[in-house]
Amino acid sequence: MSESFQLVPIDRRPEALGDLRVLPDELICAILEDLSPRDLAHFSCVSSVMYILCNEEPLWMTQCLKSVSGPVEYKGSWKKTTLYQQHVPDKLVECCGKSLHFDGFNSLFLYKRFYRCFTTLNAFSADGDNVEKKKDLSQHEFHNEYDGRKPVLITELAETWPARSTWTSERLLHNFGDTKFKISQRSSGKITMKFKDYVSYMELQHDEDPLYIFDDKFGEVAPSLLKDYSVPHLFQEDFFDVLDRDQRPPFRWLIIGPERSGASWHVDPALTSAWNTLLCGRKRWALYPPGRVPLGVTVHVSEEDGDVNIDTPSSLQWWLDIYPMLAEQDKPIECTQLPGETIYVPSGWWHCVLNLETTIAVTQNFVNSKNFEFVCLDMAPGHRHKGVCRAGLLAIDVECSEGTKVNATSANDKLNYPDMIRREKRLRVSENGESPFADDSDENATHGLVSNKSLQIDEFSYDIDFLAMFLEAERDHYISIWSPSNCIGQREMRQWLHKLWVEKPGIRDLIWKGACLALNADKWSECMEVICTYHNLPTPLDDEKLPVGTGSNPVYLTEGHVIKIYVEEGLECSIHGLGTELEFYSLLRKVSSPLKDHIPDVLASGILFQENGSYGIVEWDGKGVPDVIAKCSLIKEKCPIGDFPFGVWSKKQFELHQAGMPINERFSSARSTTIWPYLITKRCRGDIFAHLRDILSLNDGLNLASFLGDQLRNLHVLPVPPYNYFNCDKQKLDNEPSVDVFGEAVHKKISVPGEWWLFIETLTRRKKDVSSRLAKWGDPIPIHLIEKVEDYVPDDLSLLLNMFKDEKGIYKVCKSSSWIHSDIMDDNIYMDKCSLSSSPVEHAMDVGPGVNGTVNGVNGSGEQLNWHPSHILDFSDLSIGDPIYDLIPIHVDVFRGDADLLKRFLETYKLPFLRKSSQYRSFGTVDKFDRLSYHAMCYCILHEDNVLGAIFGMCKELKTAKSWEDVEEIVWGELNKYEGFVDQTVHSA
Repeated sequence: MSESFQLVPIDRRPEALGDLRVLPDELICAILEDLSPRDLAHFSCVSSVMYILCNEEPLWMTQCLKSVSGPVEYKGSWKKTTLYQQHVPDKLVECCGKSLHFDGFNSLFLYKRFYRCFTTLNAFSADGDNVEKKKDLSQHEFHNEYDGRKPVLITELAETWPARSTWTSERLLHNFGDTKFKISQRSSGKITMKFKDYVSYMELQHDEDPLYIFDDKFGEVAPSLLKDYSVPHLFQEDFFDVLDRDQRPPFRWLIIGPERSGASWHVDPALTSAWNTLLCGRKRWALYPPGRVPLGVTVHVSEEDGDVNIDTPSSLQWWLDIYPMLAEQDKPIECTQLPGETIYVPSGWWHCVLNLETTIAVTQNFVNSKNFEFVCLDMAPGHRHKGVCRAGLLAIDVECSEGTKVNATSANDKLNYPDMIRREKRLRVSENGESPFADDSDENATHGLVSNKSLQIDEFSYDIDFLAMFLEAERDHYISIWSPSNCIGQREMRQWLHKLWVEKPGIRDLIWKGACLALNADKWSECMEVICTYHNLPTPLDDEKLPVGTGSNPVYLTEGHVIKIYVEEGLECSIHGLGTELEFYSLLRKVSSPLKDHIPDVLASGILFQENGSYGIVEWDGKGVPDVIAKCSLIKEKCPIGDFPFGVWSKKQFELHQAGMPINERFSSARSTTIWPYLITKRCRGDIFAHLRDILSLNDGLNLASFLGDQLRNLHVLPVPPYNYFNCDKQKLDNEPSVDVFGEAVHKKISVPGEWWLFIETLTRRKKDVSSRLAKWGDPIPIHLIEKVEDYVPDDLSLLLNMFKDEKGIYKVCKSSSWIHSDIMDDNIYMDKCSLSSSPVEHAMDVGPGVNGTVNGVNGSGEQLNWHPSHILDFSDLSIGDPIYDLIPIHVDVFRGDADLLKRFLETYKLPFLRKSSQYRSFGTVDKFDRLSYHAMCYCILHEDNVLGAIFGMCKELKTAKSWEDVEEIVWGELNKYEGFVDQTVHSA
């Protein structure tokens, strides 16, 4: 047949896809990712083209990783691996390898993806290496020329490391073949692989963006690896080293990856700096200075809160598709890293890494004097400044920048940004010199383009004073939602700064600057000085001007006094916190409870306010409504009346209003004010338990448990103010609990005190979004347990009240509500030295740093110090409810899950928590309501704080728990052995 009559394959795409033919292949593949494996099997039978699209390896890789949590064993293809995880019979799995035929179907999208999957990088080359390379770099030269300024590639830092010879695939396979390492995060759950399985995966895979080992816990799963290297002398300074290992954020990683794997464009968390030493293979690095968003990366700026999110192609895709199109002036700083070389990446620098062959490396992030202020700034509340630190002027909208004029301080790093747009800014590559900044949407006509001139900003500068200009003035550390992108929590942040303050007095000027950025320390220090002056108290010394402790309110120590300023979650929450605390202290004096001897004496209390630039103070004992509060528009509801108008029942109404409210709404209503309640108490001798934990003996720990049992009993037997004293106008929607919180079948025959209505309604509101709330908290709470939580917690939460049916057939509550502290944690317990003993203490806990002039709990003469608990602090979280609730912070935070300490606590507590169903016919017939452990576990799940995160982080054995019943038994099983020692009459309504 002549050439002119050869048959040309007909394009079968339109007929094979039907109405879907109008969609590009990229969009169809994205839609398929959201389907289940079963749905994909059905779709693949629709047509030959759909069969191709439904059998793409990247699709099945996504399918596998989005559902897995735990170890993965690669089966030669991602489809086979997924079907293996779905427990599909082997004979059916073997049938999934049918060849794909592309005759009559051409797809540029699939071709490019196929190319990325099978390309090799042996001959990969870039235009040049322009990262400076140094051999003998002194500490002085590094500090003055590179630290915090620019990257540098350093040779021979690792020449003496054993890892230079032992960190090869073969040696690691021999020594750690069965060790599970974390894999680069591609799913909502943790992915691990045994090293022998990962080596097999590397040899078999043809992924466009291969998985790589990226494990921050390698030192825990393979401790011997830590002996194979040491932190180079240039990077020894690390301010995070004052934190205990379990408190500091992830900071070191083992990185192993095959050819084509790598890290896409990013800025390191918290604006830390990093060093990365390569032991095996070759890596290609590309870097841009701070604020210079790489071309090909999309910046999303949230209209709601100014948060900035980044969309970036994989490192391989960027180098293959974007890099070749860059104009000379747009190219990054780059280099190829060879074995034995260490690269330093300064704070805020964008970087992207591509493995040119199988590589093995170790990296650590650190905070030192050069980047400390940037790290503190990054953890300050709000988002706008975070975006500016990473995306430069792209993160600024017109409104926030009007009138802002910046004098540049860094001419060398001048970044000239052309036009930009607010909603979505994608940095495109242009071949003809046009602006690379463009918008993907059709909204240009309505939103317009914003130029540098209209922004009135000369240039971006990675200077702390420049960046601090973008902090949001209305945000404050104590009343703002904590960003989930922060590397440590709020408590850890406060603890970190205070530990630095105590342990590194030589750099207090620097620490103060960081604390002002992160905590608004200068503002609270000024408030504290006003309070001291008014009450004729000595002003704290310079080394006492930083807030102490890890609590949610700024607390200051002066000579013999403690000043607490109530600011947490805004004025309404604060005024209720102090009002309830003052009501409680009044009750202690009235009934002469022995608990009063273990609570610091109250010396003064009042309200500090700022008006017309001047401060004023109104003394307040909790009774009546001060004028400054009565006329305050921030408290919208009509002010209550009564002896303690902002006491515990008013607070319970407020808690009910807050319960179930999304956390962003709660914090948005808690805006910054110029009114602050405060409390002055007598300063206790000794130190808080949090500072002493590691030097206490086992005996001291048991004594502490006994002390807490005694004092919690004293607290829980205190009389509760009558609920009906609260005469505020009733708000039907928020203040009056709904009757349907109790089972529909019994609500007409129940007799429940009003305080229990508030308690149950509050829990019921929290239960409505419990699954989504736990999902947002995420790791370390296992996904499979989050999916089961709705079935575990009862729909009718009144069942937790231990109800019984009396002789008249009326259901009553068998327990009385009580005062509960709600927050007895390791920083709210004070201990004092009680004696000296020359004999060593057996079973001492882990040794910690020196405390109060002692070393490891031993004084200069070598005598062992003993400590006894003396006081319980911070009653601002007081509430009325189930006494079991108080066990949560004590067992989780103070006892750290130690069953022996919990047992000792219960032996001295002696009050019954539940009435046994054998004595009274319990409401309902399900045995679980007779388990104290079940009650405690439900309260953990419904707690407003992330108690579960602490529990799963504390108990490693919980990783294998299959059900909430397993978790309950491991954490709270000891409770089920407790009967209570006091034979009391029934407290019923």
